[in-house]
Amino acid sequence: MANPITVRHRSMDEIMEGLHLVRRSPRGAGTLALVVRRPAVDVREVLSRAELDLSAGLIGDSWSQRPSTRTADRSPHPDMQLNVINSRFVELIAGPDRDAWALAGDQLYLDFDLSVDALPAGSRLAIGDRAVIEVTDEPHTGCAKFAARFGRDAHKIVWSEEGRRLRLRGLNARVVVGAMIKAGDTVRHLPADVGQPATERLSTYE
Repeated sequence: MANPITVRHRSMDEIMEGLHLVRRSPRGAGTLALVVRRPAVDVREVLSRAELDLSAGLIGDSWSQRPSTRTADRSPHPDMQLNVINSRFVELIAGPDRDAWALAGDQLYLDFDLSVDALPAGSRLAIGDRAVIEVTDEPHTGCAKFAARFGRDAHKIVWSEEGRRLRLRGLNARVVVGAMIKAGDTVRHLPADVGQPATERLSTYE
């Protein structure tokens, strides 16, 4: 998808009216609603299946070729391998068309509570049977492209106090255990067993 899609910009009133659905996002266990690969700038591929890799992030995504202003040598930031966003919020600002969701530019769209309270940095999520990702403390912020695609009011709400607390613009994560994932997979918040390898921690849920 080379992004010919345009989205009707929702008003602040429309967004606020539907925000209660985002606040009710599940904790503990949720769903991977959508997976999107970004092979090049402004190009999106909605995938039914994808592979997460410890070094490459999402296989075929352009993260590993994207320079970062947050690293000394402008190399891709290891704690920004994956951009994760709440699928309820994306549906609220973009409507039901999942190709329109992909314009947000995130790779993983979760029906899950991504708030700071629910998932502080260091929290780990199991996706499907084997994959594990870890929330990092690198902030995921809205940009000019987000405002252009979804409107100034959507951009304003992600920067509001509640928007930052709920992480409406999403969060950054890195791959801890690589594996195949697919849309519809269960997402589970793993217990914080300090010092226990992620693969052992995951095994208690299988």
